[in-house]
Amino acid sequence: MDKRFIRQYIVLAVLGVLGLSALWRYAAFALAPEAEPASGEGVIEVRGSIYDRDGRLLAVDTDLYDISAWRPSLDPALVDRYAGLCQTHLGGNMSDYRTRLASGPDFFYLARRVDGVNARSFQDALSEAGLSGFRLDRVSGRVYPEKDLAAHLVGFVGTENKGLAGAEAAFEDELAADPSKARGSYSYGQSVYLTVDADLQYRLEKLCAEAMDEHDAEAVVMVAMEARTGAVSAYVSLPDFDPNRFLDSDEHEWLDRVAIYAYEPGSVFKVYSMASLLALGGIDEHSGFVCDGSYERTVTSGETVTITCLGSHGLVDLTKILEYSCNAGAAYASDTVAGLDFYAKIREFGFGERPGADLAGESPGVFRKPDQWSARTKPTVAMGQEILVTALQMTAAATTLANGGVLLRPRTLGRVVDRDGQVSLATEPIAVRRVMDERSAATILTAMEAVVLDTGTGKRARIEDLRMSVKTGTAQMIDPRTRRYSDTDFIASTLALFPSEAPEYIVYAAIIKPRGASTYGGRIAAPLVKDAANIVADLYGLARGESASVAHGGRIMLPGLGPAAIGQVMPDLRGVPKRLLTPLLARTDITVEIEGEGWVVEQEPEPGASVNPGDTIRLRLE
Repeated sequence: MDKRFIRQYIVLAVLGVLGLSALWRYAAFALAPEAEPASGEGVIEVRGSIYDRDGRLLAVDTDLYDISAWRPSLDPALVDRYAGLCQTHLGGNMSDYRTRLASGPDFFYLARRVDGVNARSFQDALSEAGLSGFRLDRVSGRVYPEKDLAAHLVGFVGTENKGLAGAEAAFEDELAADPSKARGSYSYGQSVYLTVDADLQYRLEKLCAEAMDEHDAEAVVMVAMEARTGAVSAYVSLPDFDPNRFLDSDEHEWLDRVAIYAYEPGSVFKVYSMASLLALGGIDEHSGFVCDGSYERTVTSGETVTITCLGSHGLVDLTKILEYSCNAGAAYASDTVAGLDFYAKIREFGFGERPGADLAGESPGVFRKPDQWSARTKPTVAMGQEILVTALQMTAAATTLANGGVLLRPRTLGRVVDRDGQVSLATEPIAVRRVMDERSAATILTAMEAVVLDTGTGKRARIEDLRMSVKTGTAQMIDPRTRRYSDTDFIASTLALFPSEAPEYIVYAAIIKPRGASTYGGRIAAPLVKDAANIVADLYGLARGESASVAHGGRIMLPGLGPAAIGQVMPDLRGVPKRLLTPLLARTDITVEIEGEGWVVEQEPEPGASVNPGDTIRLRLE
C-alpha cells in the first residue's frame, strides 16, 4: 500500500477516536444525575439591610446592572442614535456617550450599577430598534431609600458591594452574606438596626441645614444622645451626600464631622475641665478666684503667662466661671492641681481615646502628655485650647454628668437580626468607668443651669418650662498658612443636658466657620440647641414644667385635663401624645380621625386654618 494512504488512514483513525471520546463524554454528562454544586458556587449573595431603631429602612440590597458595549458589533453610523438611547434611559450627557462610543477599546462599560427599571427600559429600547452590541450583567447593588438621611452614619458600599464607610463598613461581617450557609440559590446577610431615630434625624438635619444657610457656615454638626444609655438618637454632619450617588460628591462632603473631624472645643470644654478640678479636690463649689480681665502667672523660668478674658468678672466661683465663661477664673482654678493629675482626670472623661461607638473610623482626638506641655498648657486646656476633640467625644463625656459620675460608652448599634428574624446580638448600656462622685456630678449640672440666666452666655438656649444645663463656647481655629489662630475662622458650639434634675437627653451642636453677623456660640449655636431640645422634648413627650403631671395608682389620671381647646382656628397639635387627644373624640360638632400610636406628626387642616362645624380633622401619629 502506498505510504501516503497509510498516513491518511492513521489521521482518520485518530480523529475518529477523538470524536467517539467526545461523544461519550457528552452522553455521560447528559445522562448522569444532576450533581450538587460546590459550596458557594452559583449562590446569589444578598447583603443584609440596615434599619433605624424603629425598623425604618435605611439601606437594602437590590438588583442592579452593569451595561457594557462591544465595539466591533456597533455600527459607527449609528453612534448618535446609540448615544440618544443611553441618555434617555441611563441618564448622563449625550456628548459623553458619543465620545466613548466613537473611539476607544473594543470592550467598555457605558454605565455601572444601573437600577433594574432603567436597565430593562434600555434593553427594551434596543430590542425595539433592532440594535445589538450591548450587554447587561446583573450585579448585587445597594439602594438607600432615605437618600442623604444620616448618610455619614449609614455609609456606602463599593462596586463589589462591600462596605467602605459608616455602618456599611463597621458591620461588614454581619451584613455580608456567607455563601457556605446558603439555602437553595440564595445566601442572606444579617440585618443591622441602628440606634438613630429616622424621624428625629430628619427634623434635626433640616434644622441644621437652615442654620448653615443662615450663618453662611462651612459645616454644622449635631449629636443627640440618650443620657442614660449612651444611644445616639441623631447623628448630623453637614454638608452631607447621597450614598446612592456618593461618587458625585467630593471628599469635603464625605467627611464625618461627628466621629472623625477633630478641633479645639473652646469654652464648652470648661464643663469638663471644671468637673475634673472638682473631682480632684482642687476646688469646690465655694472656691473663689478674682478675674480682673486676664490671668497672669510668672513661672520659675521667669516667663509670664497671660491669658485674656472676655471681661472683668470680679470674684468668681465654679458657677460664675461657667455662667460668664470666665477664662481667667478657669485658668486660676487649674493652678490648684498638678498637671499630671489634671491630664489623667480629663482622660477619664474619654478625651484622647476612641469613644468606641461601633463605628468603622473614630478619631481619638489629640491630647498631649504632660511631659510635652509648656508653662501655659494647663491653664489653656482649662479654657478649651491645646486639646483636639470630636463632637462624639464631647457628647459622650456628658453622660458622666447625667449618670452620677459614671461615663457611658456611646452606641450607634441597636441590634443584629438574622434571616430568621432572631436577634443574634443585642446591645446594652456599657459603663466605661466612674469618673467622679454623684455629688460632684450634680454640682456641675446645677452650675450649668446658671448659663441660661439673663446674665449667662447661654440665655438664648433657655426654654421657660424645661430645666436645662448648658454651656456655650467660641473656639478660634488655626490658620494652616500662618500656624496661628485665625482672625476670621471660628467654631461656635453649645452643649445641653435636659431636664437638669434628671437628664434624659444630651444635645451638642457646633457651627464651623460661620460667616454671618456673629461667630459666638452663645448667639448662634445656643438658639440652634434650644430648637433641637424643643424638638426632642415634643417628639418624646418629655415632661415640662407647665405640662399636666401623671400620677399612677393602678390607673392613669391626668389632673386638670379637659377637652382640647379647638375653636374657630386649628391649633398646632404636632408633638402631642395620643393620651391628650382622646377628649377630642367627644366633640360632636366636628369629626376627629386619629391614625397610629404615639405622638402627632401630621395634621389636617394645618395650624391656623379655620375650623367650622362638620369639618373632619385628621391626625397621624407615630
